[in-house]
Amino acid sequence: MTTTRVRADDDPTGELDLADFAFTRAAWLPAPVERVYALVSDVSLIDRWSPTASGVRYDDGAGPEPGAWFGGHNRRGEREWASRSQVLAASPPEEFSFVVGGVAEGAVRWRWTFRADGGGTIARQEWRLLRPHPAFGPTRRDEPALRATMAASAETTQLALARWLHEHPEG
Repeated sequence: MTTTRVRADDDPTGELDLADFAFTRAAWLPAPVERVYALVSDVSLIDRWSPTASGVRYDDGAGPEPGAWFGGHNRRGEREWASRSQVLAASPPEEFSFVVGGVAEGAVRWRWTFRADGGGTIARQEWRLLRPHPAFGPTRRDEPALRATMAASAETTQLALARWLHEHPEG
C-alpha cells in the first residue's frame, strides 16, 4: 500500500500520513442483503440512522448510480456545514460508495459493502480521509478528532440501522 503524505504547516513533523486516517466498522444486520443495500443507497434515508448527516437528497433526476451527485448537511459538535458528494460505486447488492466533495477532488470516501449471512447481512462501513479540508477543523491537529468522531458516528449509524430493521421487518 502506498503511503500518502500531505504538508501540514501546523504539525511539528511537517506532514500527515493519511493512511492513519481510515477505519472500518462491520455489523450483522437483520435483513436480506438486497434490502440493506436499497436502504443504504437511498441517501435520503440516512438521517433516520446517522447522528451527523441530515437533509440528504440526490440531485433532481439522480439516483444510486456512479457519477450521481447528492447534497445534505453535516454536523460535528457545534460545527455544521452543507456538503456535496458523488457516487463512486453502486453495485447492488454488494457495494455502495461515495466521495464527499466529488470523485476528482473529494476529501473523504465512504464505502459500504454487503454480504449475505444466514438470514441477515454483514455490512462493512469504511471511511478514509483522502485530503485535509477546512470543514474538518481550523488546524491539521483536528483530523485525529475527526477520525474518532466519524468512527463513533459509523458505529451509531450501524446500531441504529440494525435497530430500525429489527423494528420494521417488513419495510
